[in-house]
Amino acid sequence: MPKINLKSGSQKISVLGFGTASDPPVDSETTKSAVLQAIQLGYRHFDTAALYNSEQPLGEAIVEALNRGLIKSRDEVFITSKLWCSDAHAQFVLPALQKTLKNLNVDYIDLYLIHWPVSSKPGIVEYPIKAEDFLPMDFKSVWAAMEECQRLGLTKSIGVSNFSCKKLEEILSTANISPAVNQVEVNPCWQQKKLIEFCKAKGILVVAYSPLGAAGTFYGSNGVLDSPVINQIANARGKSAGQVALRWEFEQGIGVVVKSFNKDRMKQNLEIFDWSLSDEELKKIGEIPQVRTNTGADYTSIYGPYKTIEEIWDGDI
Repeated sequence: MPKINLKSGSQKISVLGFGTASDPPVDSETTKSAVLQAIQLGYRHFDTAALYNSEQPLGEAIVEALNRGLIKSRDEVFITSKLWCSDAHAQFVLPALQKTLKNLNVDYIDLYLIHWPVSSKPGIVEYPIKAEDFLPMDFKSVWAAMEECQRLGLTKSIGVSNFSCKKLEEILSTANISPAVNQVEVNPCWQQKKLIEFCKAKGILVVAYSPLGAAGTFYGSNGVLDSPVINQIANARGKSAGQVALRWEFEQGIGVVVKSFNKDRMKQNLEIFDWSLSDEELKKIGEIPQVRTNTGADYTSIYGPYKTIEEIWDGDI
């Protein structure tokens, strides 16, 4: 499994991560079993969040993997988790991470991300957030609290998710520790060329979520897996459409979090490192019509800081 150096936090991240967000939701045992299968297959980077209800089963799976000798130490796995909007207030960041650590039964995580660039009324972790509960995020104080979490050694690196170039600039303007990662939607149907270029210039690694278009989820689309361009390349090469999409993402120099609890697809998703796309194939993929799958509409509110999806993404839609 290839790894990428994180510029901020001085560690390496496996290029292909295993996602644990399930829609529709699944029980803890299903998640735990899937993570154990993933470890057996070779995955070492696991992505969770306070919102996903998957922190505890992920932690249990890691303990079982250690007991079974599938891994030799906690240090062999890279764990990403995320701060939910209701805890995105300076005084709640550290307690939220401490709760995450307790759920995972670990002393530290490798990467802690601000899940969305918006806060909500402190209290219960819920989704969708009530329209009247949205609040503007104080980027400066929340990021300072994230930095303190890294200084305390509770997370090795910190970053953000769903941040536009403009919102990243706001974080960077006061940051003492730069974000190591910006996790956003990237796939052949939403290629994020401008954002990836911006992040590379700033030493921030883009990590893709919904790399296959999140087909089957409430917000997802079959656009990637049904793309005529992707399928034409897949058929010519004897690959699946998913493998072609993941290979394209890998060739963009970004990280990828892919979620499948199906063992055959979990294995297929790993089989992207011993071949490459031609310049002609890359050109064809580069010409695919672009449409964002995760619009972020659930984070807009007449009462909140973002009234429209244009305001969430600062026009990058």
